[in-house]
Amino acid sequence: MALDRETLARLVAEIEGFYVRDRALVRAQAKMRRAIASPGDVDPELARAYLKTLRAYFEGFAAEAKSRLADVERRLARTSQLQYNLTAERGVAAERAKLTQGVLRRIEELAAK
Repeated sequence: MALDRETLARLVAEIEGFYVRDRALVRAQAKMRRAIASPGDVDPELARAYLKTLRAYFEGFAAEAKSRLADVERRLARTSQLQYNLTAERGVAAERAKLTQGVLRRIEELAAK
């Protein structure tokens, strides 16, 4: 597996954008940074090990993010349904208020005569 230095450097830079506390990933990241900084080709075994470490970390991270997204989407759906129901209920209450105010006005008019 021959990954060019630029591709690996971009990947290392992308990973640097994440707040990572996982020791294995931190070590792999440091090894790859050193390998990219040194002259010559990057050792294919080192590159494979680096990608394996990244995959192990980010697959778990992706699963967690996907689960969280599904949870938020379910909650948003419930919220949307609640908003729809409340809007309908508001319309009924507003109409009832309008009708009862009309009846009360007529009662006042009749009482004033």
